[in-house]
Amino acid sequence: MRKSQLLAGVLAPIVALTGIGTAILINRSWWRLTDNAISDLGKLDLPNNWVLNVSLVVSAIMAIYYAVGLVEEVSNTVEKLGIGVFIAGLAFLALIGLFPEGTSPHYYVSWGFFIFASLGFLVTGIGMGLSGEKELAVFSIALFTVGWALALWAKNSFPGIAPAEFVGVFGVIAWHYTVMWKKFRGAPRPRG
Repeated sequence: MRKSQLLAGVLAPIVALTGIGTAILINRSWWRLTDNAISDLGKLDLPNNWVLNVSLVVSAIMAIYYAVGLVEEVSNTVEKLGIGVFIAGLAFLALIGLFPEGTSPHYYVSWGFFIFASLGFLVTGIGMGLSGEKELAVFSIALFTVGWALALWAKNSFPGIAPAEFVGVFGVIAWHYTVMWKKFRGAPRPRG
């Protein structure tokens, strides 16, 4: 993996979370965690909607660049398939920014991100288990199971969808950084 891909992997979640946090601050007069969706911060008619939408597109591009490099670091077909599904989820993340709330594809691309990103990390984790990385397999399966259970609970417990979305977002980020830590700490230096 190239150094630039590794750096993009480190920074991609930070870019997304910074954009979300900034959009929340800008819209704090009306936006509420339990009453809204994250996407409400980027809806079509909202002034400064670009803060959320641009950060999602940029972070998705950075994460895809990293994930393409990750394909070179894995050894079996199940891992590669999982990373491919995960990349599809990241493409849906970019589409959330390109088709914000208020456009007809928004609902579908939002679900696409959560479904494909979580299935991607689940399949990749199972593939890593097949390659002997049992801890990553157990972590991936547990995170997927607990994450979906918590997200469904949050979806049914609050009027807004943001709590469930944040469960999904933080699940993807936790998996991403855990894989980075396990795969690249103490590994040979990435090439230029």
